[in-house]
Amino acid sequence: MLLAKSTWREIDERLKSSRTVIIPIGSNEQHGPMGLLGTDWMCPEIISHAAEKAGNLLIAPTFNIGMAQHHLGFAGTISLRPTTFMSAIEDWVDSLARHGFDRIYFLNGHGGNVATIEATFSQIYSHYSYSGNPCPFILKLRNWWDLPGVLRLCAKLYPKGHGSHATPSEIAVTFAAYPDFVKSAAMEPQIAPDGPIRDALDYRARFADGRIGSDSSLATIEQGQQIIAAAVTALIDDVAKFEAE
Repeated sequence: MLLAKSTWREIDERLKSSRTVIIPIGSNEQHGPMGLLGTDWMCPEIISHAAEKAGNLLIAPTFNIGMAQHHLGFAGTISLRPTTFMSAIEDWVDSLARHGFDRIYFLNGHGGNVATIEATFSQIYSHYSYSGNPCPFILKLRNWWDLPGVLRLCAKLYPKGHGSHATPSEIAVTFAAYPDFVKSAAMEPQIAPDGPIRDALDYRARFADGRIGSDSSLATIEQGQQIIAAAVTALIDDVAKFEAE
């Protein structure tokens, strides 16, 4: 069930049987010379929407702009300040909790979001801690690549050149979902360098084409289909365990 394509009465009825909602969350940022700018929000959206068809899940609209200041040296990147990002997440949580959702699951697609999302969770919980009132909901963050079995599959598919940004696995997922937007580009060097992430100018100087440790050209549609299938099964199981807490 997709929240955005439902009426308020349908959501009201849904709340009688399930109070769990999944929020795909990511970022709109460069992904090297052949990765789509929307890769980090597309991947969790692709996986969660596929899981919605396979299981009885409610999927919220995708939170598609995240904390990507270090990618601003590349055209097309859009970023929120950490404080803005935190405020927006808190408003989403407060809105959903007001309606009675008590299991709010964020499926994340951008590693740069993790610290800020976790800080937001701490801030939200702190309001209840200081007031002495019980928190009426539980929050969960899961990176899609950390779903059980997914990283193992990616390591098998890409024993060399997987890296940590503009990875062939995430690009393969978008290729599988959007085959009309498959891109190709020469990789120079074939496997990108590794290094720390700081500000936008430092990032651009270290990683000239935007990749970190990866060979994006390894991505194929068929591999993306395998990764999506594994992630869907794992997501359905992970949400069921979350609901049982």
